[in-house]
Amino acid sequence: MWKEKLELYDKLVTKCPSFDRKGKTVPYTSANGYMFSLLNKDGELGFRFSKKVQDEYIKEFNTSIFKSHGAVMKGYVLIPDHMLEDLDKLSAYLNESFDYVMTLEPK
Repeated sequence: MWKEKLELYDKLVTKCPSFDRKGKTVPYTSANGYMFSLLNKDGELGFRFSKKVQDEYIKEFNTSIFKSHGAVMKGYVLIPDHMLEDLDKLSAYLNESFDYVMTLEPK
């Protein structure tokens, strides 16, 4: 299951030319010194958004906050599996997450 999720994640990231996937054992994307997407060891995908957008998307996607290795990932939304069926639509959310971290003070 994890390998299939990794393949989907890789396909998703290739739809977004502004950034690349990083990480060998824990795949992620980052920009401006901030991670903004992450595929955890359980095969769960999380995207980072502002607090306001996070709250909106948790309701809209009928999901929850994202956790990785048992820790709550501040600002992250758990992307439900059914959303992986439309990578074009999901890439818009991933690009939105990228745009968000680019507004933050660089680390």
